[in-house]
Amino acid sequence: MASVAVPSATGVIPVHGLFIDGRQVPASQPELLDVLNPATGAVIARIAHADDSDVDRAVMSASAAFHGPDWSGMSNRTRARLINKLADVFEANLDELYQLETMNNGRSVNETRAQISRLPDFLRYNAGLAIARRDSVIPVEGDYLNYTIRTPIGVVGNSTPFNHPLMIMIKSLAPTLASGCTTVVKPSEYTPLTTLRLAQMFAEAGLPPGVFNVVTGLGPTTGKALAEHPGLAKWVLTGGTEAGRITGSAAGRNFAHQTLELGGKTPVLVFEDFDLEQAVNYAAFGAFIGAGQTCICGSRQIVQASIYDEFVERLAAKARSIRIGNPADASVQLGPVISRRQQERVLRYIRIGLEEDGARLVAGGRVPPDPALAGGFFVEPTVFADVTPSMRIFQEEVFGPFVSVSRFETEEEGLRMANDSAFGLAGAVRTRDVVRAHRVAARLHCGIVWINDHHRLDPASPWGGVKDSGIGRECGTESFDQHFETKSVMLRLSDAPFDWYRDTAGQARLN
Repeated sequence: MASVAVPSATGVIPVHGLFIDGRQVPASQPELLDVLNPATGAVIARIAHADDSDVDRAVMSASAAFHGPDWSGMSNRTRARLINKLADVFEANLDELYQLETMNNGRSVNETRAQISRLPDFLRYNAGLAIARRDSVIPVEGDYLNYTIRTPIGVVGNSTPFNHPLMIMIKSLAPTLASGCTTVVKPSEYTPLTTLRLAQMFAEAGLPPGVFNVVTGLGPTTGKALAEHPGLAKWVLTGGTEAGRITGSAAGRNFAHQTLELGGKTPVLVFEDFDLEQAVNYAAFGAFIGAGQTCICGSRQIVQASIYDEFVERLAAKARSIRIGNPADASVQLGPVISRRQQERVLRYIRIGLEEDGARLVAGGRVPPDPALAGGFFVEPTVFADVTPSMRIFQEEVFGPFVSVSRFETEEEGLRMANDSAFGLAGAVRTRDVVRAHRVAARLHCGIVWINDHHRLDPASPWGGVKDSGIGRECGTESFDQHFETKSVMLRLSDAPFDWYRDTAGQARLN
């Protein structure tokens, strides 16, 4: 079943099936889910709602492809050439993909273009790892040759979020394909359109059927069925910490490998020796990029006392200057959050901040009054000052354009505040003192640290967190290596006679 369309009062609405075994197919049940443009609230597509039997079909297709000759029999170099071809196809269709993703998730078109244009590099980097990988020969005691053989683990289930649909999917898809594994992706029901489109593009470019499948639906139904499917060798989820606990437990019952990139509450330590204007610019970028809907949102600005007041004043002014509107307009700097539900969540945290004893709202804190934006899910970029670690807005993830500012006196106090969190995905340091920069970076309890920058990633750089921010790493050789089982082969090189039961006491240990 190809995409079909149904008439509506506002025009034709495309309807998408599931993508299984290299083509679109209908789901077992007729139920459809609406996909909205968060900038307008209008329905832009309808998608199938996969049930357990649909998920099983997709996993069985991925398993058959994993064991089939077209994929498993492909040499590393041939696979690498194919993945480089997929990168070329991705790059050739960038305009279509970034416009579709902007319409689907509400991120400003300039942000989306900048992010998506990087993604072919992830495919090319992992294609390079496929060619370059070597197994080990291990020196061991005695007259033996010991070597390892790495084999791809199998079917990877991947649940992706709404905030960066293509980027987060590609971070997993690239090493999955390069290692020789296959996948079933369950995109967020809010933002499935670019994932479905890319699967179609890759199939047309020659990716064998069943290697890349897409099932659409809700987390408690479709996502649950995928996470607990016994045919998965690996489970990958980017999402909230509670979703990680639930799905990770389900996948763990089948002993699936896991990579979970979960919530965050990124601390940013701003020292008095750093350029104040740069610190404010990075604070606005870190907090408001993607409407604050990023796991590494720089939502806790922890600022040294001597520059604190001026920092607050300048950040509030910066937040008020940001242009809010329809993200398809290239002049717009901040789009909506993903849904009415998410908008209500951010507004609830604004109310919590207003009720916290001592916190001070210095910018934003409301829905924009522009009547042209009334149909969308907008929230003004919001800044709270004088926030202390005991406050909920310091501790809890908001996932919106929302930032708190706190004061510290000494490096030790700043570090205590930064590490006072259940989360540990990312942290950042602003200082010109190179010794302090390395010292503080080493003591932050997180998986990623930026010094005098924010929100930067590279295909070669490992990405992931500690504590309630998850387990495992994406990107780099770390992610690629997590897609293999390692087999140890021990070869005896001696022809000397062996009989353990003839002279047991006089023989060397076995293990």
